[in-house]
Amino acid sequence: MLSERRLQVLRAIVQDYVGTEEPVGSKALTERHSLGVSPATVRNDMAALEDEGYIAQPHTSAGRIPTDKGYRLFVDKLAGVKPMTAPERRAIQNFLEGAVDLDDVVARTVRLLAQLTRQVAVVQYPSLTRSTVRHVELLSLAPARLMLVLITDTGRVEQRVVDCPAPFGDASLADLRARLNSRVANRRFADVPSLVEDLAEAFEHEDRGTVSMVLSTLLETLVEENEERLMIGGTSNLTRFGHDFPLVIRPVLEALEEQVVLLKLLGEAKDPGVTVRIGHENAHEGLNSTSVVSVGYGSGGEAVAKLGVVGPTRMDYPGTMGAVRAVARYVGQILAES
Repeated sequence: MLSERRLQVLRAIVQDYVGTEEPVGSKALTERHSLGVSPATVRNDMAALEDEGYIAQPHTSAGRIPTDKGYRLFVDKLAGVKPMTAPERRAIQNFLEGAVDLDDVVARTVRLLAQLTRQVAVVQYPSLTRSTVRHVELLSLAPARLMLVLITDTGRVEQRVVDCPAPFGDASLADLRARLNSRVANRRFADVPSLVEDLAEAFEHEDRGTVSMVLSTLLETLVEENEERLMIGGTSNLTRFGHDFPLVIRPVLEALEEQVVLLKLLGEAKDPGVTVRIGHENAHEGLNSTSVVSVGYGSGGEAVAKLGVVGPTRMDYPGTMGAVRAVARYVGQILAES
């Protein structure tokens, strides 16, 4: 266990290095921070922090910089989440409230996060598997062709064309629409299969083939694996941090192009709290020089997806965590009201 004084020294080193981009020496620490001890004592504390792997010396006779282990301790014990100011909160709310549909919400969220944090922003679309059916619409395109439109509680809209085995009249279509919505509206996706399994039997024999086809298309829509969609923005922000990446920036850019990697980085949506993965805690080798700050968002207090940012480990963690959390809260409110 580190003493309280050495924790304070570590906090000061992290804050100064993030702010100045320069290795931090003992003299600078005592001048900038009220540590209440002599430079010699600070030097001893820095030596102890280095021995325990919390800071490192990048060059001979240079100051010290935090390691992944040092940033980890800073985030876990020393960093409070920096709250957004009232003008910042109003700006977030006004920017997101102008969205016209789910795609627009996600696009605005990505742009906003990238601007607020000056990092790479990643937003996952709400997952169908964690959503509720708001409404199922059925439209006639031709005597034997229908359009099925599935609308979720998060504003997501999925459309599928259904080719029917026989013509399906307007009266039968209206009946199916009403019966289907009476069973599945406001119900969880996981419950839908059991709710509609005997629905076809309620129709005349000649209509059952079409009803079964519609139900089959609906169930396929609920379980399709391509539901995990992401939007990414602000990649150009990484060019401002070229010196923060020990080799080259290319591995980071290549990793960000892989959707599977990004989904793993964001983590499970069921964990709604702010998560910070630092440096080598990211399993993908190309992202070992980055940190990922993510949080769940959704309506009704339940996370349906994740959003977050990717940046160098030399990151303003309190500010980034505050921005990510605030944006997620407003996105959840918009989804609840949509």
